[in-house]
Amino acid sequence: MKIIKLQDLYFTPFISKDKISKIVKHLAEQVKADLPKDEVPIFVGILNGCFLFAADFIREFNGNCEVSFVKLASYQGTSSSENVKQLLGINEDLTDRTVIILEDIIDTGTTLQEIYNIFRNKNVKQLKVVTLFFKPDVFRKELPIDYIGKSIEDKFIVGYGLDYNGLGRNYPAIYQLTTKPKMKNIVLFGPPGAGKGTQATLLKEKYNLVHISTGDVFRFNIKNETELGKLAKSFMDEGDLVPDEVTINMLKAEVEKNATANGFIFDGFPRTESQAIALDEFLAEKGEQINGMVALEVPEDLLVERLLERGKTSGRTDDTDESKIRNRFNEYNTKTAILKEFYQAQGNYFGINGVGSVESITVSLSKVFDTL
Repeated sequence: MKIIKLQDLYFTPFISKDKISKIVKHLAEQVKADLPKDEVPIFVGILNGCFLFAADFIREFNGNCEVSFVKLASYQGTSSSENVKQLLGINEDLTDRTVIILEDIIDTGTTLQEIYNIFRNKNVKQLKVVTLFFKPDVFRKELPIDYIGKSIEDKFIVGYGLDYNGLGRNYPAIYQLTTKPKMKNIVLFGPPGAGKGTQATLLKEKYNLVHISTGDVFRFNIKNETELGKLAKSFMDEGDLVPDEVTINMLKAEVEKNATANGFIFDGFPRTESQAIALDEFLAEKGEQINGMVALEVPEDLLVERLLERGKTSGRTDDTDESKIRNRFNEYNTKTAILKEFYQAQGNYFGINGVGSVESITVSLSKVFDTL
């Protein structure tokens, strides 16, 4: 989950899809347990917001039931000062029926009170209210709320049927209003030998960003024998890959050390989709996000030539053997390049021609950075 923008406002992840599912299931089980064995209730969803909640709730309700949806409407009565409220959509005879109102969220309770009063005058057997979310701090009515999924603070939320100016209902999770992100956070991407390190050094100075290189972070932690460094080394000594959790915690520590930065250039991280998701979630908790993945795109044969040339002076044995170099590209293409699809799906992938002089490539990268 990452920060979303709806028109002029930003919203940060608040309640996950899985958490919502558990809440809905628990509510349905509570209602079922409290009903007499042969009772057939009629569930009434209050449109528009509750349609997703109502659908999931009814699927979780293990028993016979009827379903209807209503909407509260206002119209002028016989005099100009008379405002009459009516429910649109209820055609059933509710006499001696058990009616259970399904609401997505209850805040002040004003609208629910009007709906409640209308139903109470229809000679129902019993009337109950189920709400997914409840804001106790602003609730102002003497009205029984029989089942509450989750009590929350009085902050504006969207998703799972809830909207901002008509937008956001389709998101499967719940997002909470937040401030506009202040950082410029870039994932600098590219295969071995593409020149990420060189460009990151130039761009961090130009944009006053902090450059976080996974390799540098690992070397620092291992050299200084930090707890994470020792943990990482224990896996490396056994010839095993360092688990994502260890790598992510190292990166988190670097971000925390630079909490007042203008933003970050992430170089060598994330390497997998799971790491990308974890990075999104970590930044979203801080009201920040990845603004884009900027990738240096260079033909593989040219990169092999570059690395072999670099190997003459770098001292890196993996730069002197073409078969080893090709293996590194294979590793990159099969595991890491999938991140291109991940960021493309978010609309955050920007490919840059990585062939040319260092200066010309910096200019191309800067044009993208300036738009993010």
